Amino acid sequence: MTRVLIIDDDRLMRNSLVDLIEASGWVAKALARATDASRWIAQFQPDVILSDVRMPEMSGLELLQSLQSAPPVVLISAHGDIPTAVAAMNHGAYSFVEKPYDPKRLLLILSHAADQHQMRQSNRRLKERLQQLSGLDRVLLGQTPDMHRLRETIAMVAGGQASVLVQGETGTGKDLVARAVHDLSGRCDGPFIAVNAAQVGAENLPHVARSATGGTLFLDEICACPADLQPVLLRLIDAGDVLEAGQGAPERVDLRIVAATNEDPQAAVASGRLRQDLMFRLSGFSLALSPLRARPDDVTLLAMRFLQEFATLYDTAVPELSEADMAALIAHDWPGNVRELRQVAERCVMMAKQGLGTMQDAISGAGLDPANRPGLREAVAAFERQMIGKAIQTHDGRMDDTAAALGIGRRTLNEKIVKLGLDKDALL
Repeated sequence: MTRVLIIDDDRLMRNSLVDLIEASGWVAKALARATDASRWIAQFQPDVILSDVRMPEMSGLELLQSLQSAPPVVLISAHGDIPTAVAAMNHGAYSFVEKPYDPKRLLLILSHAADQHQMRQSNRRLKERLQQLSGLDRVLLGQTPDMHRLRETIAMVAGGQASVLVQGETGTGKDLVARAVHDLSGRCDGPFIAVNAAQVGAENLPHVARSATGGTLFLDEICACPADLQPVLLRLIDAGDVLEAGQGAPERVDLRIVAATNEDPQAAVASGRLRQDLMFRLSGFSLALSPLRARPDDVTLLAMRFLQEFATLYDTAVPELSEADMAALIAHDWPGNVRELRQVAERCVMMAKQGLGTMQDAISGAGLDPANRPGLREAVAAFERQMIGKAIQTHDGRMDDTAAALGIGRRTLNEKIVKLGLDKDALL
């Protein structure tokens, strides 16, 4: 709703302007002095300021010069002349109106000024949100052509109002895509309500829709949507309203629907589980997410990002990946996609913190299984193997220097190398 801050030292004029503004369905706040403006701008957050020019203590022109990053200012005065109007416009006034004013013209000017401010505010919020996200590449990681196209498409469709259908296997990040569409849209300040379509009854949809008003309703697993819910969803999309049982008249709601599925929606339509007209309404735009196995070049990038994230979470060093670890990452086909890779990275960090296992162990889940954990003797041997190997590499195979650095004798070092099965040549 448009908010207008009125500043005029004439009480009758203030009251007249308030009546005009409120009769138009807007919200008005009136001040007698411009010196109070800064405080009320912060508190009232107007979309436009309507100020008299000639006032005691601070004139409208002085107010205009004192404001920074303020809403548009429309000046009004009974002493309007060309020099005053020119000065007002030069100092950044949106417009200048003479008294007595034409109510229709004044309202039109205020409406245009408020629209301009609201658009600027919306753009500012969008830029702040984009800066917070540091780009979609921070939310949807990947450098393959598929991921570049996906991010570009999300940025394009987010600005519209059409429904969006997100398709992809389990774990590909459909919820992240839905959230990105919301965050980059004009509805970003509204609610983001996520529900499982398979678990929403037709009688519950009015409540869910009302809670999403002004924002986005994310319906996951849309192909599993119950048959009795589908005509209610159609009404919500087509008419923009919901009708609760026992309610006399439908209630209008303002929301955008983003749906997601890990199935082929056409197959669901062919089998009779999903109405074709509903599928058409939901797929104003369709976004397809590639499985992780189709973009192997992104696997190591994602793995490193997740390892860094969990190393910070568990307050430990980021595990160093060997060639064998990298090979294990690439060789796995990741049926659980990005979600599975994230879980593997967390297991890898937890194992590394305890000095256990490899990436392959993290993938298989064996590294944290108590039955597979080494005993004290095996743990000590692994620790010695690691320390001696690094010392040999540090001293370029000079065994006397290596033994001295480890604080043991040369003979003891040789015995440990044999006992631990270390290959000196392989280390170098």
